[in-house]
Amino acid sequence: MDKKLLDILACPVCKGPLVYHQDDNELICKPDRLAYPIRNDIPVMLEEEARQIPADEEI
Repeated sequence: MDKKLLDILACPVCKGPLVYHQDDNELICKPDRLAYPIRNDIPVMLEEEARQIPADEEI
């Protein structure tokens, strides 16, 4: 994930920062507990496409 791109991307729900998780190829919004997928090197920043992170899963 390009650092410059990560710096300008924000969660579409809360407008907060995102954290890149390389192992899962996802961008994580910690406050909303949402994981946005990255497909073909393109972040999919749609709330409908985000995975809800369960409370028992560590971020």
